[in-house]
Amino acid sequence: MKILTVLTYYRPHTSGLTIYAERLARAFVKRGHQVTVMTMQYDSSLPREEVIDGVKIIRVPVAARISKGVIAPTFGWVATKLVAQHDVVQLHLPQFDAPGVALRGRLFGKPAVLTYHCDLLLPPGFFNRFVNFVVNLMNNAAGIFSNHIVTYTQDYADNSPYLSRYASKLTPILPPVEMPSPLPGAVEAFTLEHRIRERKPVIGIDRKSTRLNSSHVALSRMPSSA
Repeated sequence: MKILTVLTYYRPHTSGLTIYAERLARAFVKRGHQVTVMTMQYDSSLPREEVIDGVKIIRVPVAARISKGVIAPTFGWVATKLVAQHDVVQLHLPQFDAPGVALRGRLFGKPAVLTYHCDLLLPPGFFNRFVNFVVNLMNNAAGIFSNHIVTYTQDYADNSPYLSRYASKLTPILPPVEMPSPLPGAVEAFTLEHRIRERKPVIGIDRKSTRLNSSHVALSRMPSSA
C-alpha cells in the first residue's frame, strides 16, 4: 500500500507529534508499505527530498511564518500530485492545511485518516485567539472531509469538544512505543544500585540521558514474586 503522511513539522524537528509520526512511518515501512511524508521545509538547510529509514520525505518550501504556522505557496500543487499517487492519506492534527488535503482525498477517492493529537492552546492575546479560532475551524473542516479519526484514548475522545463531534468515525489507538532490549547484566546492576530486594515491576527514567533505561524496561517485564 502507498501511504501519504502529511504534517506541518517532521523530523529532525523534535516534538511528541513528530516522534509519533516518525515511529508510525517506520513501522509501516517495516510491514512492507511504501510511505511518503509531505511536510514543510521549516529550515532552509534541510533537503527538499530525502529517504530516511525507508521513508521518503518531501519538504515544501516555506515563504513566511505566522505564529507556529507556515505559508507555503506550492503546498496545494504538491498535495494534489501526491494524493493522486497514493492509496491512503494520513493527516496529523492540529494542522492548518489538513482540510485541503482531506478534500483532495475525497475528490480522488483516496481514504483520509486523521490522527488528532491535541487541542491548540496558544497564550492569551487577541492575535492568538484569532489563530486558535482559524485552526479550530480548519480542524473541523478536516474532520468533516475525513473518512476516519484516530486519537490516543477513549477518555480523551469523550472529553474533547472536537472529538466528541465525530464519535461515529473515531477509534482510540495508543501511541507507538519503541521498547529497547535490556543489556546483559543491566537488571542486576540496577537492583544493586537502587537496593531493590524484591523482583517486582519497576518503571523509571534515566536521568542522565532522559531515555527509558534498559534495566528499567527489563524489570518492568518481570512478573511480581510476592
